[in-house]
Amino acid sequence: MSCDAAASLAFLWLTATGPMTPGPGLSMPPASVAQEPLFADIVKRAGALKAAVDGVRAGKALPSDFETRIGELAALDMQGHLLLAQRGTDGDLKCILRGIAQDLPLKLDAVTSAATPKDRDMALRDMAYLLNDNVEVISTPATVTS
Repeated sequence: MSCDAAASLAFLWLTATGPMTPGPGLSMPPASVAQEPLFADIVKRAGALKAAVDGVRAGKALPSDFETRIGELAALDMQGHLLLAQRGTDGDLKCILRGIAQDLPLKLDAVTSAATPKDRDMALRDMAYLLNDNVEVISTPATVTS
């Protein structure tokens, strides 16, 4: 399955599933990477950027370093993807991080090029969802695999 398809499926999966308990024929999920420095940094940065986007949607100004911070986060997401690929990880997180790394610049472009306040708010909302996904995909405990 391509990483793009896996990322799409994983986003749907995150919204529809909860933690499971292992049963017969099921194994424990792999250890979470959330505590590793790179992934903890991604969560911290994505959370702070989401808070900034929420502030903009509430009437505050877009931080002057927003574009730079989005670019740095996209680079870290790609670094996480490459690290997981180097480890031989065959999981959705690897693909999702690549997808987020590719989507962040597109969402940023939509925010900065929005022609109307309504378009800008929609672009900011989409950016907030993506940043929230960036936090949740790393910090949500892995579930059982079959």
